[in-house]
Amino acid sequence: MTLLNDPRRRRRRPAAVVACAGILAALLTAVPAAATPDPGDGPAAEPKVSQDVRAEVAEAIAEGEVPGQDEIVHSANIEHLANVPKDALSSLNSDIAFQGRYAFAGNFDGFRVFDISDPKSPKTVAQVLCPGSQNDISVSGNLLFLSTDSSRSDSSCNSTTQPATEKSSWEGMKIFDISDKRNPRYVAAVETACGSHTHTLVPERKNVYVYVSSYSPNAAYPDCQPPHDGISIIKVPRKAPEQAAVVNFPVLFPGEGPDGGGNPGGPTNPGVSKTTGCHDITVLPEKDLAAGACMGDGILFSIEDPENPKVIDQVQDNVNFAFWHSATFNQTADKVVFTDELGGGGAATCTPEIGPEKGADGIYDIVGKGDHRKLVFRSYFKIDRPQAATEVCVAHNGSLIPVKGKDLMVQAWYQGGISVWDFTDSAHPKEIAYFERGPVNTEQLTTAGSWSAYYYNGYIYSNDIAKGLDVLRIDDRRTDPAQRVRLPELNVQTQPDYFG
Repeated sequence: MTLLNDPRRRRRRPAAVVACAGILAALLTAVPAAATPDPGDGPAAEPKVSQDVRAEVAEAIAEGEVPGQDEIVHSANIEHLANVPKDALSSLNSDIAFQGRYAFAGNFDGFRVFDISDPKSPKTVAQVLCPGSQNDISVSGNLLFLSTDSSRSDSSCNSTTQPATEKSSWEGMKIFDISDKRNPRYVAAVETACGSHTHTLVPERKNVYVYVSSYSPNAAYPDCQPPHDGISIIKVPRKAPEQAAVVNFPVLFPGEGPDGGGNPGGPTNPGVSKTTGCHDITVLPEKDLAAGACMGDGILFSIEDPENPKVIDQVQDNVNFAFWHSATFNQTADKVVFTDELGGGGAATCTPEIGPEKGADGIYDIVGKGDHRKLVFRSYFKIDRPQAATEVCVAHNGSLIPVKGKDLMVQAWYQGGISVWDFTDSAHPKEIAYFERGPVNTEQLTTAGSWSAYYYNGYIYSNDIAKGLDVLRIDDRRTDPAQRVRLPELNVQTQPDYFG
């Protein structure tokens, strides 16, 4: 075990800065396409690093600046209860959803259902083979929703990859009946423009609305034409999911010309992704409010009419944000945490050379009322534990830890591990706990680590891209009150009113 004041928090020595200079230069001078997030159907080609960098990684491990290969370290207030390795689904693990005593874990090859009634010993209930990156996942009642964001030969789970230039190719939303958790049943599919990279549920009694986020249109793609400055909205009748259909495509970034509105990206804003859709949306149904992380923009919008969302405010950070990736509200809906996926989930960005502001979380206060509310920047938060130059590290998916009067969050950072941090003072956030593994590979840059880390009914669950499902327990006076909060269901991008 490594304590919170461990020596790895010291600055890396100057030699490490020299060795990683090439990686830093590549990141800072990359064209906007370099910020495109998340790998495709399987692991991308992982580049080998120079002999000097490999030597630096070995020396950093030997001197205790970073953990050894696959070595687990964590703060004294976190306990690692369980790990369930990948099994039949061998591709990259992705998001997680929860319902009762079950966890539903996405994988680029499909999804896995766990019985977590004993968090110290999760049991596999079902594994469903249904390839289609990235298989972003959520549940509502007897329905499970799965995003497909790779061009497929058809909508079946037996489909193969097929060029997006072919009109017959399919991407979009798949729907399963999970009334029998041991035998999920595929019941519906809805094709959406540019596929479904992520999705967010807005549940009602009779229907479930699905906000589909996708991006990167191309004039050569028949089903993904520019400017694509909006989201697809699917309406799913709970009792007849086979009737699910797209009911609207609201344009969130109106603008003139073929490129529409939103951030123009480079060369106007070098190193910033051009906005051609949204990456992820988080909703607060009880507040009729949503926050969108949309490539080059962060937005706040009203979902009072779920079929016709209305943008309230739009912000950009053309200095430090490369790709607006995800959003998290605090419980009182007067703050939003936006994440920046610098390097597209394929770079070592948690290093002193990159610094504490690029590739960080951005904390924004929400000020004003109604349609006059504004997003006001307060500060950045980024883990300060040094990571090796072969570790892909990036701000990724997290959730609130529900404690009244406090703004606490657990968050995944790929190979940066899992961070628990406090943003109650939005100008002065601080880490209060962590869990991580050492480099998966010391010879080449490798995509691995925690994709999603969420707090659910007293425990932290992490879907590690390479290592499988991890279960953690935090024992800290600041987070202990959250153990009394129990939810029947949790899709993190559909934030509950924990204390309503």
